[in-house]
Amino acid sequence: IVLVATIRALKMHGGGPPVIPGKPLADTYTQKNISLLEQGLDNLRAHIEIIKQCGASPVVCINHFSTDHDEEISYVKNEIKNTGITIAVSKHFEQGGNGAIELAEAVIEACNSKSDFNYLYPENIYVEEKIKMIATHIYGTKEISYSPTAKEKINQIMQDDSLKHLHVCMAKTPLSLSDNPNKKGAPKDWRLFIRDILIYRGADFLVPVTGSLKLMPGTASNPAFRNIDIDTESGEILGLY
Repeated sequence: IVLVATIRALKMHGGGPPVIPGKPLADTYTQKNISLLEQGLDNLRAHIEIIKQCGASPVVCINHFSTDHDEEISYVKNEIKNTGITIAVSKHFEQGGNGAIELAEAVIEACNSKSDFNYLYPENIYVEEKIKMIATHIYGTKEISYSPTAKEKINQIMQDDSLKHLHVCMAKTPLSLSDNPNKKGAPKDWRLFIRDILIYRGADFLVPVTGSLKLMPGTASNPAFRNIDIDTESGEILGLY
């Protein structure tokens, strides 16, 4: 399992200013700042522990940016090596394949080592127990609360033998270990809010929807792209709204 990190992301999780798409990156992310890295490493360590729970030992990859400082790279590498985890720097964007050799060699070495992969929870436990194990062991939440809608869905699931033991696929922000995208690092003593549980029988998934996450719309059975065409004589695009 390759766990990819960047100096910029670690600084953000250490308390750096928000990164807003379409706006210039703050100088914080291109100037040397060991203090932010030190605090941001809590997030990386938390992800390492998540991977170790499944019986694997990750290879940490620092995805290198040209603005990264050698002292910052060295600091992160030393901190992670002290935990016994392999870490490599990849400069593939700048140097192509040659820039990824260090990472490739680390992955080969990891593939040759023993692992004892295991799943987080047994299949035969019920949905609330699965959610609790994911929330506490992976996200590190202290407690869980359910909306009336989510509680109603759980009752529906428990009354249907075909749904009781389906796998759980959490819908949660990728910007934080918590359900709040603004909580960076490794949040402590927070509450996970489940507002709904979606049922996908075809995929065999129960999907708890957390926090205020907005979901992407799925493709309809007759998607609009089928009606889009080009008039070859006029060049006009047809079928758009």
